[in-house]
Formats: sequence, structure tokens, C-alpha cells
Amino acid sequence: MADQEVLVALLRDKKDYALLKGEGWYRIPIEHTPKRWPPDIIGFYQPKAFGADAFRIRHYGKVLKIDQVERRSLFPNEFESSKSKRMYHQIHIERLEQLPRPIPTRLTRPIVFIPTVWTKFIQAEELNDLFDESPLEDILWEELKQRKIMAERQWPVFLKDLNYILDFAFFCNRGKLDVETDGDTYHIGKEQGARDNKRNNDIEALGWHVMRFNSFQIREQSIKYCLQKIQVSITNLGGLIDDGLVPRKFIEGKSISGQQLSLFDEKETYTTDSESDFLD
Repeated sequence: MADQEVLVALLRDKKDYALLKGEGWYRIPIEHTPKRWPPDIIGFYQPKAFGADAFRIRHYGKVLKIDQVERRSLFPNEFESSKSKRMYHQIHIERLEQLPRPIPTRLTRPIVFIPTVWTKFIQAEELNDLFDESPLEDILWEELKQRKIMAERQWPVFLKDLNYILDFAFFCNRGKLDVETDGDTYHIGKEQGARDNKRNNDIEALGWHVMRFNSFQIREQSIKYCLQKIQVSITNLGGLIDDGLVPRKFIEGKSISGQQLSLFDEKETYTTDSESDFLD
């Protein structure tokens, strides 16, 4: 049996929470329909508007049905405006349920949608465990977690009118490291090679160091090659940031410090404010 599709979505504020809890529906503008659609279950990420209960996923609901309606039908008491005819997915849930334990994020970051599967959703210890982009990423993520080398997955980087998503972002004391997992078929050919080259140049111009590993390296050499190279790069960049404690460095693939990382860095913190109009 296939794993159930879960969509983690932004719950903008407490008014939307009250609407979800009281009337049992959530809305998504049709022009922003997620790529993996429709979901079987929808989970809700709470941004800073939730105060002490912010930056975590606490609730979810099983999807009963999805209607396509105009905004005026969703909010009949709202004054007519240019948005009144905007079309939405109205997602009805069976009931609002609470996770056995909330799924926190270690760094505040822009989140609108995270497509995942039920197995990952119910087992996630933190937000980075949810991502379901590629098996290669999952392999490397599990190896990193076992060694408590904490990265941020699917980290957004903004450059003028371009948005890049980094597979793994490591925040170090003397720089930032971007690690990419390249599927062999996707990254073959002159055209894709040119795009990768431009992407690398754009990201490096923002102060990132870029490393790329292919399928064979990740599947067959993740410990002896990939992890070793990542650890050397982290050490060369002054060690991982870990809440002001001694920077965590690596020698010959072994961790000097066994401290659990929490990677909070004021200069690299994002909020969800920029997504406010996205789901309005």
C-alpha cells in the first residue's frame, strides 16, 4: 500500500486557526497549487503569529474533499474587492487532530508548503525530517543525523529575482556550506551543466561554498568519501555554529565535540512574514 500523501501548509495566524477549528476548512489559491496534489492529509505549520507556540507543526487533519470556490463564497461578509473573484481550493478536513508531539523547526525559515508522506510526518523529530525530495537526500540526511552533523534541508536563498533551494545548508563560523545531491540523469548534458555552473556562481557570489556529490558517491561512498569531505569543509570553515559554545570541528572523520548542535545564527534567520500575501 502506498504511503499517504501529506501536505504541510502555513497556518498564517490565529484567525485562520479559529476558522480551521470552527468550520473545518483551509484555503489555497488555485494559482499556487502545490506540485504534489491532492493531499490525503494536511498538516499546519505555525509561524511567529502564534507567539510561544510558534515555529512548529502541532495539528493535522484528514482531507474529506476539496472544492474550487471564489473568495466571495469563502468570506461572504467581506467587502467586494479585486480579490473577490479569486479562485481557491477549499480543503475540508474530517477533524483537527493534534500530533503526539509537535514538530519544531530549529531555524525560523520561510515555509508555505512542504509535501511529504505520512510515515515521515508521524515519525519526524524536527522539520528537516519531513522533506521528501529525493532518496539521495534521505540517504545523506540519515548519515548526517547519526553523527549529529546538523544541516538545514531545502534551505531557500534569494538573489534579486531568483530563488534557489539548497539541498543541505551548513552554517559555520567562517562561512556557509551548500551540499548538493545530483541525480545522474538530471544533471547530465551541456544544458543542465550550464545551469548548474550558473547556479554555483550565483550562490558562491552570496558567500556560499558549494559541494556536489553524484548518485554513486552517495549510495556507495557516503561515509568514506561524502561525509569525510563535508567534515573537512566544515573544519576549514571554522566549525559548525553551536549556540556560542566551542565550534564543532572534525579530524579524520571523527567529531571532536559530542555536543548537540542548534545552529541559531541571527544573520541567517528568516521569518514567514514574506509569505503573508501568498495564501491570502
